[in-house]
Amino acid sequence: METQSIRFFHRGQVRTVTHAPITRTVLQYLREDAHCTGTKEGCAEGDCGACTVVLGELQPDGSIGLKAVNACIQFLPTLDGKALFTVEDVRGQNGTLHPVQQALVECHGSQCGFCTPGFVMSLYALYENTGHAPPPSREAICDALTGNLCRCTGYRPIIDAGQRMYALPAPAGINRTQLAETLRAIQRTETFCYAPAGVENAPRFYAPRTVSAFAALKAAHPDIRVLAGSTDLGLWVTKQLRELGDLLYVGQVADLCALDKRDGWLEIGAAATLEQAYAFLAEDYPELTEMWRRFGSLPIRNAGTLGGNIANGSPIGDSAPALIALGARVVLQRGDAHRELPLEDLYLAYMKNAMAPGEFVASLRVPARAGRDALRFRTYKLSKRFDEDISAVCAALAIELDGGIVRSARIAYGGMAATSKRAPETEAAITGKLWDEATARAAMAAMSRDYAPLTDMRATEHYRRTSAANTVYRFWLETRPDAPLPAAQINVRAVEPDIPTVA
Repeated sequence: METQSIRFFHRGQVRTVTHAPITRTVLQYLREDAHCTGTKEGCAEGDCGACTVVLGELQPDGSIGLKAVNACIQFLPTLDGKALFTVEDVRGQNGTLHPVQQALVECHGSQCGFCTPGFVMSLYALYENTGHAPPPSREAICDALTGNLCRCTGYRPIIDAGQRMYALPAPAGINRTQLAETLRAIQRTETFCYAPAGVENAPRFYAPRTVSAFAALKAAHPDIRVLAGSTDLGLWVTKQLRELGDLLYVGQVADLCALDKRDGWLEIGAAATLEQAYAFLAEDYPELTEMWRRFGSLPIRNAGTLGGNIANGSPIGDSAPALIALGARVVLQRGDAHRELPLEDLYLAYMKNAMAPGEFVASLRVPARAGRDALRFRTYKLSKRFDEDISAVCAALAIELDGGIVRSARIAYGGMAATSKRAPETEAAITGKLWDEATARAAMAAMSRDYAPLTDMRATEHYRRTSAANTVYRFWLETRPDAPLPAAQINVRAVEPDIPTVA
C-alpha cells in the first residue's frame, strides 16, 4: 500500500508532515518541530493537563466538533484530517487576550504559569462549545477542568475565571464554516497509510475508512496493534519506551463510531469515545452519570474509546463492571464473520481474553431501559482521588424487584480479582429473597466467597473486602422498597458547597 503524508490544519494553514515516526506525539511535534512551546510537558501520561490542546473534527452532519485532549500521548498521524488548536491560537489577531486568558489574569489564576496553558485550553474548549454564553454552572466548569492539575495557585481563582470569562466581550471565535471547508478538502476517501519518508522497513500507520477495510487489515495482520485514543498505548511509548510496530487506527471508521438504539438494544460502536458512549448510555441509565463524570478526565474521555476500555481487559477498568451488571454483550468480528457473547465471558484471566487471532471488538450491545421498570441499578467508584484516578474498587449492582422480592440480580466488581467479574455467591444470597436489611447483610457475608482481592499500591486486601461489602449495604439503603435514601443526598457532590464566585 502506498504511503501518504500527514495533513492537518494548524496555525491558519494546512500542515504536511512526512518524516516523523508514527509514534511521535503531538506534543513532540509542537515543541520540537513547530516550535510552539506554549504547550508544556508535565507528566507525559495524560494526567496533569499541562499539554492540553483542542482538536477540531468534522462531524457526520458536516459541522465542526471541538474537544480538549492530551497532546503528550496522542500520536501525530491521528491528526490527519483534523484541526489542531494550541494556546498560541487563542489570542486575537491584534494581540488582545482571549476572554479565557483575560479572566485568568483578572482572577489571579496563575502563579508559576507552567500549568496555565493547559487550563486555558480546557476552558477555551468549554467556552467555544457553550457558544460563549450563557455561562455554565460552577460544577460544569469543574468537570471541564478535571484533567488539569495546579500545584501553586489553588483552584478557586481558576474556577472563578471560568465563570468570569463569560462576562467579558466575546471574540469572533473560530470560523467553523471556513474550517469545515478546509477539513473537507483534506479528508481521505480510502485507507490512509503513513510511514516516515526515507526510512526502510519503518512501522506503518493504517487508518481505514470502512469496517470491511479495517477487518481485512486485521485479518491479514493478526498481531497488528489496534490504536484508538492512545490513553494506554501512548504510555507504552512515553513511559516504557516500547516499540509498537505497525498500528491500525480505528478513529476514522465511521461505522465503528456509531451509536444506535434499535430492537430493544443500545448499540455502541467500539470506536465511540468514552464521552460519547457514556452520554448515550446515561440517556437510558442516568445512574451511570456519576461514574461517567469520574471516569478519568474529560480529555481522557474525549480520546479513549469504550471498545478500547473493554478490549484492554484491565481488572480495574471502570466500564466492564457496569456493563456486565446491565447484561451487555460484546460483538467480535474477524473478516466478515461476527460472533456475540456475554461481556463477562470475554475475560478469561488476567489480561487474557477470548478473542481469536485477527478478531477485534466491533461493538457493545446493552439492553435498553424500556420495559425494565423493576430494575434498580447503581455504580460506585472508590479511589484515593475523587477525579482522574484509577479505582481501588469499582462496583456495579443491578436487581429487579417484584413486590419487594428480588427476582434477579447481576452484580459485578472491578479491583477485586484478576478480571472484572460477577459475584455469583452474592447474587444467589439475594435472589428470591425479600429485599430487606437481613438479606443485604447476608449478601455482604457471601461476597467473601466470591473474591480474594490483593493488596497493592491502591488499597489493602482488607480495605477492598470491607469497602466492597459496604457498597452492597449502600445499594440496599438506596433501593430498599420502604423509604429508600435518595442517591443524590448521600453522594459526595451533595456535600460540596456551592461556593459563589468572587470574580
